Amino acid sequence: MDISDLKKGKRGAIAKAITIVENDPIEARKLLKKIFKETGNAIIIGITGPAGAGKSSLINKTSVALKKLHTKPAVLAIDPTSHVTGGAILGDRVRMTESTDSGTYIRSVASRGATGAISRSLRNSIRVLEYAGFNPIIIESVGAGQTEIEISNIADITVVVFNPNTGDSIQTIKAGLTEIGDIYIVNKSDLDGANQLFDAVRDYIGSSTKNPIILKTSVKKNSGISEFAKTLKEMMVIKNKHKKEKDMFRLETELKDLILNNMSEKIETMLDSDKMFSKYLKKIQSKEMDPFDAADKITKSLIK
Repeated sequence: MDISDLKKGKRGAIAKAITIVENDPIEARKLLKKIFKETGNAIIIGITGPAGAGKSSLINKTSVALKKLHTKPAVLAIDPTSHVTGGAILGDRVRMTESTDSGTYIRSVASRGATGAISRSLRNSIRVLEYAGFNPIIIESVGAGQTEIEISNIADITVVVFNPNTGDSIQTIKAGLTEIGDIYIVNKSDLDGANQLFDAVRDYIGSSTKNPIILKTSVKKNSGISEFAKTLKEMMVIKNKHKKEKDMFRLETELKDLILNNMSEKIETMLDSDKMFSKYLKKIQSKEMDPFDAADKITKSLIK
């Protein structure tokens, strides 16, 4: 693919590049080889929280506000995959039209249910957007346990969004979202119960070691959005100072991940044609041997 259009930030080229990254490992590798040196310079903002917290509308408004603050935001929305088609459910994109009109690039990315796979295609989609000149890059994820932890590993700034309607908010807060956020938002603050929720978040999380910022926003009343955008911009400057060391750690994790992946594929191919494997498999199946001893013996023979 011609990367000069990608460098200019042309939408068609970006869409094509992200599709390659998601679906075509061989072409993706060629593309990433060309652009790798010029990536790694955007601040990644992860926005997570329970489904129904109003993240899409909030991101829509916030990206418009960030644009006014002379940044160039892009959004990657991680969607739970629709199992039938294997594609992402694109409802979010429809809700985000306002920010698209203002020049923000928005793309839904299917999560495909595998945790490691999220980070692989996501990391490379981020690189495509960095190469195309976007900064910050906002990752939106539906709160689903494991995904949040992964997002907080990828993101430089993690934002957790709650709203008074998700009745189990306080439980959710206690269930481990307390460790990851740099900013906590009580969204839909025009609803009943928003003040109590804000106080609960402040009491429960405000005292944690991270000392996060806690804000109230309402998309409906358009309140708190510009304050949130300003907070993000200020935090981008602070996080930029420590970005290098965080990236060193991320690249180390990525390299290990890729090596383990390569090894796993190689070993799988070897086992398919390995006589010793089928010999020991028969022994286990006939209960002559237990699986642990068999695994040790096969592993020793492979690593000779």
